[in-house]
Amino acid sequence: MTARLNAYDQPVGDPLPGWTARAAPARVDLDGAYCRLEPLDAERHAGDLYAAYATETDGRNWTYLPEEPFDSEEGYRRWAQAAARSADPLHYAVIDRAADRAVGTLSLMRHDPANGVIEVGYVVFSPLIQRTPLSTEAQYLLMAYAFDKLGYRRYEWKCDALNTPSRKAAERLGFTFEGVFRQAVVYKGRNRDTAWYSVVDSEWPALREAFRAWLAPENFREDGEQRHPLSTLMNTASHTARSATADSGS
Repeated sequence: MTARLNAYDQPVGDPLPGWTARAAPARVDLDGAYCRLEPLDAERHAGDLYAAYATETDGRNWTYLPEEPFDSEEGYRRWAQAAARSADPLHYAVIDRAADRAVGTLSLMRHDPANGVIEVGYVVFSPLIQRTPLSTEAQYLLMAYAFDKLGYRRYEWKCDALNTPSRKAAERLGFTFEGVFRQAVVYKGRNRDTAWYSVVDSEWPALREAFRAWLAPENFREDGEQRHPLSTLMNTASHTARSATADSGS
């Protein structure tokens, strides 16, 4: 790639003619085939969510979250009421369309409209959604909203560097690992080194097609088993995106 030089022969980044700040995410519904994302509403969602989380056999899904498992519906409802009032993070409930009930939450957070950067985080999926097409579609819907509707340039995923399931999920969903920020956070009285991942707008079109191919009904056999793993489709998409980036810079 040929570096761009300014009047002082210093390398500088590519120009972004016409760039303007993007809008912050809004409290909108996002519809998919398997699930629907709705802005978190404690009155509508807290009962379903507490019941969904109560199907967990232990508290391992909360190890890397700021909270511990809730021991009562009222306790969770109070948390959900506060979370629903938050603008950043902006929490969404994941609604299982078939069962018409909330089965998890996730959020858009650390909004940076001026630079077109936003992060997906606070992902709390119950066993009712884990390892199902719903969980993948929920992530896809939020990513598509950020890139296709709001026009963001960068979409981030951060997690405890020791959180292996989260790191594997990021890689499966097409995020690129960027490094570890050491001693970045203190939570639950312990240190957190934070692993950073991202997708940028030039990569998104290829990743979007990989998501759509994986979520298509024809990708699933009658028993529900996938024909083509998302990781395979993402690897192909990532190669396509890197080739396109290289060609555009040559």
